[in-house]
Amino acid sequence: MAKRPEIAEPIEVYKGWINRKHDAVVVNLQTWQGNNLVDIRKWIMDRDGRLKASPKGIAISVRRLRDLHNALGRAIAKAEELKLIDGEDAE
Repeated sequence: MAKRPEIAEPIEVYKGWINRKHDAVVVNLQTWQGNNLVDIRKWIMDRDGRLKASPKGIAISVRRLRDLHNALGRAIAKAEELKLIDGEDAE
């Protein structure tokens, strides 16, 4: 298998606020120790108004990204079936 390109700096692909304290969930693509990862992490607003990465999150190989996508699709379908969300909840 050919060596995959490395990502020099994290690439932010999503940021969304999760509460009134302005904490956020951030999704980045990045390379760490030679491994390309998707990092989904909670970021916390500090006293100076800057977001700082928290230890709460998950980083998985980008090779598993399609599996995660499929799992999230099943979670959305189940949440809709249970009336936890509807199509209007999408942003």
